[in-house]
Order: sequence, then C-alpha cells, then structure tokens
Amino acid sequence: MDALKKERRELAERKKKLYAQYRAAQQEMREAVAVKANVDHLLDLPSGRESKAQER
Repeated sequence: MDALKKERRELAERKKKLYAQYRAAQQEMREAVAVKANVDHLLDLPSGRESKAQER
C-alpha cells in the first residue's frame, strides 16, 4: 500500500509539472497567433477567416 501511495504522489507531482509546461506552451502559442494577426493587419493581408468567407 505504501508503494502505491508513493507512486501516486510521484505521478501527481509529474502531472503538476507537465501541466505547467502545457500552460506555458499554450500561452506562447496564443502570443504567436496574436503577433501573426498584428503583422498580417499591418501588411494589410486578409486573414484566413475573411478569405474563406469570400469564397462562399
């Protein structure tokens, strides 16, 4: 039983670290998308959504 408790604690700690990495990666992705949108706007390029709407 002690081994299972120890393993559970280790797995919970690992999950916590991996989730922190996931959140950091998610934040970086959001920033990259925002930067891309800003650059596209400054260069006056149509976004993917607008071009799809125009095709319909």
